[in-house]
Amino acid sequence: MATYDPFRDLDRLASSLFEQRRGPRRMPMDLYRDGDHYVLTADLPGIDPGSVDIDVDGQLLTIRAERTLHSGDDVKWITREREAASFLRQLNLGQGIDTERISANYNNGVLSVTIPVSEKAKPRKIEVMSEGGAPTIQAHESNEAPQPIEQ
Repeated sequence: MATYDPFRDLDRLASSLFEQRRGPRRMPMDLYRDGDHYVLTADLPGIDPGSVDIDVDGQLLTIRAERTLHSGDDVKWITREREAASFLRQLNLGQGIDTERISANYNNGVLSVTIPVSEKAKPRKIEVMSEGGAPTIQAHESNEAPQPIEQ
């Protein structure tokens, strides 16, 4: 049996009056690099996967989603704390991203976006040639700490 708490209702009313959530909300996300691609995960609980819209314009990645709440005509609400909402997140991808191969998956309220690194941005070996045409030094381009080069 639920008990009436006037302070809880007053707190909820004060919170709703002072909140400035009129526009789209930001979605919490994580972003990490795993080998030759980045992975973005964003929490979108209660979102219909059909409402998720992801687009790339140049180097700008935009994620939009809508949460709608359904209720019948004869429903009498006891409490309603969940709100219908719009979510928006924009990221500047910068250079070195293969925007043609970005993919996304939505599972259990979590959106996962895989962002591959372009071939040009991947680490590569560069051979340094001497005047005689034989390689004398091999340089390694890497994101790791500098290492001594063998000759």
